[in-house]
Amino acid sequence: MDKYQIGVNAGIVWNILKDNAHWEYEELKKASGLSDRDLNAAIGWLAREDKIDFDIDPNSDRLFLNVNIYIG
Repeated sequence: MDKYQIGVNAGIVWNILKDNAHWEYEELKKASGLSDRDLNAAIGWLAREDKIDFDIDPNSDRLFLNVNIYIG
């Protein structure tokens, strides 16, 4: 894995998340077709660029991902 591929994978994830819905990790993994390793690297890339938010449901310990900026 190299930085270029991580960026490509981040683009895949970004395009899925741009619907502004909350996505669970497993749903995002299935929709993207990425492995855990590749998905985690892409999420890290987007988080570092402050493009995604993480929401945690305190009642179920579920983690949700969603876009951090308005897409219009």
